[in-house]
Amino acid sequence: MTDTDGHVVARIGKPHALRGEVTVQLHTDDPESRLVPGTVFDTRAEPGSGVPRRLTLATTRVHRGIWLLGFEEVQDRTGAESLRGTRLVLAAEAFEDEDDDEGWYEADLVGLTARTPDGEVVGEVVALELGAAQDRLVLRRPDGTRALVPFVEAIVPEVDPEAGRLVVDAPPGLLDLDSSGE
Repeated sequence: MTDTDGHVVARIGKPHALRGEVTVQLHTDDPESRLVPGTVFDTRAEPGSGVPRRLTLATTRVHRGIWLLGFEEVQDRTGAESLRGTRLVLAAEAFEDEDDDEGWYEADLVGLTARTPDGEVVGEVVALELGAAQDRLVLRRPDGTRALVPFVEAIVPEVDPEAGRLVVDAPPGLLDLDSSGE
């Protein structure tokens, strides 16, 4: 499966309790309709990790504000631990009826060239980190360092996937604040 074949709905976190449930970081604004028992997700995991190519959702519940998922293929904590970091993906067709102006998926953004309003290349988008207050674009800077950019309209006023770019109108120093080597 390639990034264009679907959208990441959630990323699996740590195991919860002993029966194979896992916590998830949501990548959807509609978990109630996406995380329904019986839904089959394609998975994206590190090569050689042993994670099944597909997982069937068996249970969902929210505990203290955290979504917990159980899968038919995972029966215990050890199996749940092996899923850590796995992304759950739904086919793009599942999103066809949605309004395109609702937002951006990580797959839409990764690979875009980040430029200043003057056209200077400041990096390439390598990931989208979801946050409680705001999401952040992870840029690989031309010198190989990483920078985090708040993904808000005031700083990223233009996203143009067809042109393969987005505009980053960052205040002075922002791109250097969170830089770290990869």
